[in-house]
Amino acid sequence: MSARLRFSYADLHDTIARGAQQIIASDFHFDVILAIGGGGFIPARILRTYVEKPLIAISLARYHPDQPPSETPHKLQWVEGVNHMITGKRVLLVDEVDDERTTLAYAIEELLQEAPSEIGVFVMHNKLKPKKAEFPDSVKHVFVGKDIEDVWVDYPWDARDIRAHERDAAVGGPIEVDEQEARAQYRN
Repeated sequence: MSARLRFSYADLHDTIARGAQQIIASDFHFDVILAIGGGGFIPARILRTYVEKPLIAISLARYHPDQPPSETPHKLQWVEGVNHMITGKRVLLVDEVDDERTTLAYAIEELLQEAPSEIGVFVMHNKLKPKKAEFPDSVKHVFVGKDIEDVWVDYPWDARDIRAHERDAAVGGPIEVDEQEARAQYRN
């Protein structure tokens, strides 16, 4: 058994809306949203509803089926072909969760090679735990939708049975889940 958090789509939408208000109220006026896939796709799209900026995506991977996560992500899809939307521009990098910060740190390091004028970060959830990396000085704006405890999060877009997920999410707080059951119900 392990503790897991499950949020409804409405909870996530509300969290992103609060994050959008932080961003709008800040002095960070960005040109483009850059989503880190797979988890950052949906939060970035919802965020776009509030900030009305162009949205592009990259895809990085740390996880492979039946293997522990790798320490260094690898690129599945990068910005080739849309570099002009990043070079010299202010970019808001979006991901669903800041867990160990491995993926965010890698994305920022690679993104800096594209010479944006400024980088900001928005994460829907920040796990309250030590991180493996710090944000570089070039990242001046970090926005967090919600701080959460350090437990695994089952997001609705990974659920195979969305109705069961929504029922669990309605409970609120962490739930105890059998690992075999969780693997059968979620893509993780």
